[in-house]
Amino acid sequence: MRTADFDYDLPPEQIAQTPAEPRDSSRLLVLDRRTGTLVHTLFGDIGRFLVPGDLLVINDTRVIPARLHARKLPGGGQVELLLLERKGPGLWLAMAGGKGMLAGRKFEIIGESEGQVVITGTVLEVLERSLRLVRFNRPLSTGLGKVGEMPLPPYIHEKLLDPERYQTVYARDAGSAAAPTAGLHFTSELLASLEERGIFSARVTLHVGLDTFAPVHEDDPEAHAIHSEWCRLPEAAAAAINRTKAAGGRVVCVGTTSVRTVETATRRATSGEVVSPFEGPTDLYILPGYAFRAVDAMVTNFHLPRSTLLMMVSAFGGRETILSAYETAIREGYRFYSFGDAMLIL
Repeated sequence: MRTADFDYDLPPEQIAQTPAEPRDSSRLLVLDRRTGTLVHTLFGDIGRFLVPGDLLVINDTRVIPARLHARKLPGGGQVELLLLERKGPGLWLAMAGGKGMLAGRKFEIIGESEGQVVITGTVLEVLERSLRLVRFNRPLSTGLGKVGEMPLPPYIHEKLLDPERYQTVYARDAGSAAAPTAGLHFTSELLASLEERGIFSARVTLHVGLDTFAPVHEDDPEAHAIHSEWCRLPEAAAAAINRTKAAGGRVVCVGTTSVRTVETATRRATSGEVVSPFEGPTDLYILPGYAFRAVDAMVTNFHLPRSTLLMMVSAFGGRETILSAYETAIREGYRFYSFGDAMLIL
């Protein structure tokens, strides 16, 4: 297995720049992974492929305004910080864009919302590639909303007029550096209509950080260094998943982050359970050959070439089957990546 095995060519015009409006008007490609059969429909019709007793597992993380524009001190040179994970009061793991962000470098961040807000910081440690451990002069719980920007991926060039469109309708637990984008297609009305049919949902939380979108630079995917992300599968979700599996229903994970959380919880299951409640870091790295223990179906967007997300989806659906479906999606004009269309893999 090589990283190049997960490559494909995508016309730039098929990279979605704006979210679908309304949310559930995006397209949906339904893939039967056993037969390779494809169905083209709209996301609002996803209920056609679900049955009473199925359980949707949704990630209720909320994206923080994690992109910060800073000036180096002294000198005033411009740098950008992307906050990835809070390590303590005022202490963050971040990606730094710009030169000279070495250990000991001081910087300041200035915002203009509700008057001028000044936050200063220091690079404590240089980690791999562009990763830095930084400390701010005060916790960011209040100031971040005044100086930070929504951390849209670099391939999105259009300005996002409504920041809530980069949040799921069920987002509530702030902490992510990126949205769990498979959930962006759901509306409150769609979830309510599914629940009326006996298709309920269970909430988990995974704060999206470096693991979810870090590129794979190594030729061998197994040599890629996986970082941990914090996640939680509460008792209510564990009970719902175990109950669903015992009754013969399907666990349908909405997004790769939900998959990672649920499969992490299977590693802690006791006798007679599929999953056990869990809270803490996960270092689970899912590559082809992985044996899924709990996930029966997956809702997911179309992922970047050579990414760990495409590798996870390939582990679930089969590499050749997934790449063939991607070829069809490209040919049929589907929109790709964060604001793009969706797949349902059964």
